[in-house]
Amino acid sequence: MLHTLNVSIPSPRQFTYPFCYDVDPLAEAASLELQRYIADADLMSTEKGCGKMFGVLVVEYDDESGALQRGFLAAYSGLLGGRNDWPYFVPPVFDAQQPDGHFKRKEREISAINREIAAIEHDAEYLQSVEQHEQTKKRLQAEVNAFKAEVDAAKVRRDARRKSGEPLSEEEQAEMIRESQFMKAELRRRRKAMEQAESTLNTQHSTFLKSLQRKRKQMSDELQRWLFSAYRMLNAKGEERDLIDIFREYTHAMPPAGAGDCCAPKLLQYAYLHHLRPVCMAEFWWGESPASEIRHHLHYYPACRSKCLPILTHMLKGLDVAPNPLAKKRHTAEPRVLYADEYIMVVDKPAGMLSVPGKAENVRSEFSDSANISVEEYFANLQLPTNSQLPTEQFTIGEADNSKLKTQNSKFLKAAHRLDMDTSGLLVLARTEEAYVELQRQFASRETVKRYEAVLSGVPKHIVGGYGIPAVAIANSCSHLYFYGQGLRQECRSLLRLEPFAIQFAKYSSGCISLPLIADINDRPRQRVDMEHGKPALTLYNIVEVRAVDANTAVAYTTKKVDKGRTLIHLYPKTGRTHQLRVHCAHPLGLACPILGDPLYGTERADRMYLHAAELTFRHPVTGETMHFLSPSCF
Repeated sequence: MLHTLNVSIPSPRQFTYPFCYDVDPLAEAASLELQRYIADADLMSTEKGCGKMFGVLVVEYDDESGALQRGFLAAYSGLLGGRNDWPYFVPPVFDAQQPDGHFKRKEREISAINREIAAIEHDAEYLQSVEQHEQTKKRLQAEVNAFKAEVDAAKVRRDARRKSGEPLSEEEQAEMIRESQFMKAELRRRRKAMEQAESTLNTQHSTFLKSLQRKRKQMSDELQRWLFSAYRMLNAKGEERDLIDIFREYTHAMPPAGAGDCCAPKLLQYAYLHHLRPVCMAEFWWGESPASEIRHHLHYYPACRSKCLPILTHMLKGLDVAPNPLAKKRHTAEPRVLYADEYIMVVDKPAGMLSVPGKAENVRSEFSDSANISVEEYFANLQLPTNSQLPTEQFTIGEADNSKLKTQNSKFLKAAHRLDMDTSGLLVLARTEEAYVELQRQFASRETVKRYEAVLSGVPKHIVGGYGIPAVAIANSCSHLYFYGQGLRQECRSLLRLEPFAIQFAKYSSGCISLPLIADINDRPRQRVDMEHGKPALTLYNIVEVRAVDANTAVAYTTKKVDKGRTLIHLYPKTGRTHQLRVHCAHPLGLACPILGDPLYGTERADRMYLHAAELTFRHPVTGETMHFLSPSCF
């Protein structure tokens, strides 16, 4: 399990911060050794249709003579080809795959219950009783609806009689009251009968089916708890805690499925058990990206947060861990005010600054990211200077009084929309509740027009030999459509509501990306593509320029020399999903070229993420005037 590492690279002073790191040269050397092994052993031929996350942990130890030695451990996340016992790799923290072990025996019992449930659900007698039950429910619902119509009609007649102006006898009034009381009571009775029919399926099969389902749930919950308690995680202090105890403290919830089977916990557990001292680590992806996620072959990735943050918070105790880079102030400039009156402010947000105050972490951990100051907080705490103290081009005060601005600023200030922390550009803030509600309505109903400028790491594959080459719509799913005079699918047109764009973009390489997005609950804040459950997300794009970059050229905005091109692109989001532009650019079904410097979906580090909100048009929430702002990126 322990592999030699014959390199003269010095060890780092502190252990890797696992949730955001530059790969240490020592960990990179170990990764290259592992990658050679994976290729030579044809290991991934057992993993059909997708890639896998691998990890290395460089360790120190004293040999028999007392001399300091270094080596590395290797791991893969979860199972590889359905196995967890491959040679060369550390074993799992707990082996639940033993055929005669408690987990597999209970799993087979639960599988047997599943087969019983499936047999009942496909039984002809049961299906017939379900159909009869559904027909009864529909009949009772129709009767209730019909009687409710009679009740409403009777009430209309009684109200008309009372308003007719003709006198009512005592007997007639009493009859009207009796009719109303009777009909209300009868309606309640019929509704109760319908509810009873909905909750009752009185057949032998259904009773047995429900008992089996309860038993299955109970057994599954008990087995899951047993499994989590069997994962007893060590740390550098020699302390040991099971997963239930760890997650109870940090998340107040049960661990998610697969907790403890990622690379980092497996590597650290083996090192502690064998008295090896962790030095540095890295994780990389090998193979094709999953259809729903964005993973790049041989690209390094941080540990996941939903499963690994609580576990590693415990396991790294006793190690000298490098500080969290995300906890540092990430913006080097201050937000620039472009316009302000007593109702709104428009600012130019720098990259690395939050739009709104960060949410509190669900996981209580010293490795959680500390919130950088947001634009909202910056201006809420700022005493706005007088008009004479700011350059005219930076601050335009309509007809509002400066003292009134200060009062409004101290009482209410909210961003009407969001920009990602690493995105720079135009941001609108509301200074009154009424302005905030109206601006939010405009953004939600897609009445605003937004244009972003970005630099892509690479060149989209459909760009061949320059611009103006007719492109073909490649899928009826509208996942990636080019519209050189061609028609978009009708549902895309209805969402875009912007037919003139096709004419405007005609001489460039342009198109529309439609990839529905959903939060990746196992690796927040990442988003993933989900064709079934994702929310619609549409982006228009316009390729502006392709810049050739050779291996001997060091580009100003990159941190190292590169050997591929750069693409300057304009992006027009027609929906406002989280990370929409970043995923649409990086995903294989989108442009397959991530934004340069994107820390989540990209492949290259840079001094910043090259995404900028450059143009914004909206209506003033009070005056109704069209407001148009420009902020060129200078990319």
